[in-house]
Amino acid sequence: MKNQVLFLFIFCTSFSFSQVTHKKKASLLGSPFEITVVAEDTIKGEKFCNWAIEEVKRIENLISDWIPTSQISTVNQNAGIKPIKVDEEVFELVERAIKVSKITKGAFDISYASMDKIWKFDGSMKMMPSEEEIKKSVARVGYQKIILNVENKTIFLQDKGMKLGLGGIGQGYIADKIKVLLQSKGCTAGIVNVSGDINTWGYQINGSPWTVAIVNPLNKEKVFATFPLIDSAVETSGSYEKYVTFNGKRYSHIIDPRTGYPATGIISVSVFAKQTEIADALATGIFVLGVDVGLNLIDQINGVECIIIDDKGEIHYSKNIDLKTK
Repeated sequence: MKNQVLFLFIFCTSFSFSQVTHKKKASLLGSPFEITVVAEDTIKGEKFCNWAIEEVKRIENLISDWIPTSQISTVNQNAGIKPIKVDEEVFELVERAIKVSKITKGAFDISYASMDKIWKFDGSMKMMPSEEEIKKSVARVGYQKIILNVENKTIFLQDKGMKLGLGGIGQGYIADKIKVLLQSKGCTAGIVNVSGDINTWGYQINGSPWTVAIVNPLNKEKVFATFPLIDSAVETSGSYEKYVTFNGKRYSHIIDPRTGYPATGIISVSVFAKQTEIADALATGIFVLGVDVGLNLIDQINGVECIIIDDKGEIHYSKNIDLKTK
């Protein structure tokens, strides 16, 4: 559902007499992963980074629909057959995802994985799918058909062929969990980047906040705003590279799970929130809802702000956003 495109530069200081900034990069979840921590020395910094990587792997083995033995895969394999008992954290993540589906009126929906893949964004498409093909592609999609049993912690997919995919919320969840884990281990400051889902805590070793710079994907040489992240998160989703054009209209690779048609009108959404999980899910929902409806939704949610770049390169802000413009 979501291909995260990061248009953020992270500014950080690297050394102090009493502390060091330690950084580690890896390829996890099929995407770039980067963790930067403040620690008393490089040995402790390396420990923090390794704990973060292990946490990614732990959660991936619970929620990835690409791993056949994960709990989410087991739920998918039993769609239309029987409920599956899952760990409490998996159950609660799915429960929260459904809440986001409700507030976005289905624009965000983890059952999007049930869609037939009829749109191709590799240059091979020569014509649009038919209206009937598009309608049929989303026949099994619908968060209303995800049946949760709170008492037994089971998940049941009502229709055979239904599938859950947590890609639009899971990476944000992982970033949040890393932050909580490292804080519990005594890491007082850091910034984690899970394929564009960024969460921060504490301050850099010179006392300044972690800062990200946002660029317009249509003019990537120019930074148009910087944003200090103080114990908060940001997620950027974009489609400037993956899209198709028919009859002069641009269609994003992000598909509206309610209709089967690709989202139009937006090329980039950045959502700022206290938790990466909610930023992650809302960014996808806003992409589908469009500029006006998306901004209206964000303006009703306390503590959440966003920047939208439309397909003409124009920049739109939610009402309470506080940016340092360049």
